[in-house]
Amino acid sequence: MRPAARPAVVSLNGSRGASDGPAVPMSPQELAESAVRAVAAGAGEVLVHPRTPCGRESLSPRVVGPVLEVLRGAGVGVPLSVPASIGAEPDPAERRARVGAWTVLPDRAVVHFAEPGAAALALALLERGVAVDAVVPLAGPAGPEPLERLRSWLTRLPSAGAERVRVGADFTGAGHEGRAGPLAGLWGSARGGVLLFGRDGASWPALRLAARCGAAARTGVGDVLHLPDGRPARSNAELVAAARELLPREA
Repeated sequence: MRPAARPAVVSLNGSRGASDGPAVPMSPQELAESAVRAVAAGAGEVLVHPRTPCGRESLSPRVVGPVLEVLRGAGVGVPLSVPASIGAEPDPAERRARVGAWTVLPDRAVVHFAEPGAAALALALLERGVAVDAVVPLAGPAGPEPLERLRSWLTRLPSAGAERVRVGADFTGAGHEGRAGPLAGLWGSARGGVLLFGRDGASWPALRLAARCGAAARTGVGDVLHLPDGRPARSNAELVAAARELLPREA
């Protein structure tokens, strides 16, 4: 059994929009207020998807920097993460260029190893001093290739770099959220730890598995809109509080 995990990572908004309900924070100020309350409820990290005023995800320094500054200016003192993915920029070379142009850096960035150019992007982030959540799906059309690609890349990293890479396992659609077996291949590759999460119906089963394994876990309206008992969540803070009831307490 793994040691007790840190408090949950909270995904403030994900790919959600206003049509997903009032629990989804939209403006930078709403994101900051939601983050403050989620941290007060026990979140140990904050993941935010920066967006343009028209709602499009973006990696532009003119979008990422101001969102991070608003969160930090509001007193959010835990690590801040942003995704560096196809959803924000389809072209792999342009993603690296955007990351290289950031003037305000997040503490972590999420890189999806099922997407092209993931290894080069993750290395560019590490070279800028940004830790990486290297995400692999445990189901989907890509099959086992993203995990094998990640393992191969991690073996080539110096120890100091590998220790700043956390492996994220996305259980969405995997159909085996309650069993630890599929994780067996992750522990040995993950010097920087393991983060478990799922979206919608896979979210709470993945979090319960994280509690049993001692892995880090993620919740928030970016992943799930309902509490474990099926009631609609009113806020990110309410989801974090429910997650903290399942996760082990820190020593």
